[in-house]
Amino acid sequence: MFDIAVFGSLFLTLFVIMDPPGVTPIFLALTAGRPVKTQKRMAWQAATVAFGVITIFGICGQQILDYLHITTPALMIAGGLLLLLIALDLLTGKSEEPTQTKDVNVALVPLGMPLLAGPGAIVSVILAVQHADSFKGQVSVWCAIAAIHVVLWVVMRNSLLIIRVIKDGGVVLVTRLAGMMLSALAVQQIINGITQVIASH
Repeated sequence: MFDIAVFGSLFLTLFVIMDPPGVTPIFLALTAGRPVKTQKRMAWQAATVAFGVITIFGICGQQILDYLHITTPALMIAGGLLLLLIALDLLTGKSEEPTQTKDVNVALVPLGMPLLAGPGAIVSVILAVQHADSFKGQVSVWCAIAAIHVVLWVVMRNSLLIIRVIKDGGVVLVTRLAGMMLSALAVQQIINGITQVIASH
């Protein structure tokens, strides 16, 4: 009733895209000045919002594609290009961190969406759900989605402790490694999309 390969593949992909260690300093910057209890509540809210957005796209993704007449290879190539842009930001460190806003709940925007549930994660989930053609595969996909959001919640909830352990240099190192892995995944996804286009003609 469980496919460990499907689970592992999607979990690692989402881990690289959502980048829990890289989210830590951004979460701390956005929640600065608030009590620890409030920070922990916001960590829960951000993870919940991201899970809700990902779930909606996971369930309705195919219907959205059918309505817009978008083929899987086109989505794979577009998704690969999006992932590549994210990877380049991670590698070069040029991604801009959102600034704190007092009038809105930053756990919802920008933390939950689009920082965590961004285009790369959404595309990856739509493709994973689409390719899981068995009940066992679907269970594995949704377990991976749930697991990565639990990891995100735990990391953000304990971000103060994590920052003390790995320091800023550790976060930068992990972010760069994640960017390198993500760029390879992006290129592979583009290649797969192009291959499917060629094979269908």
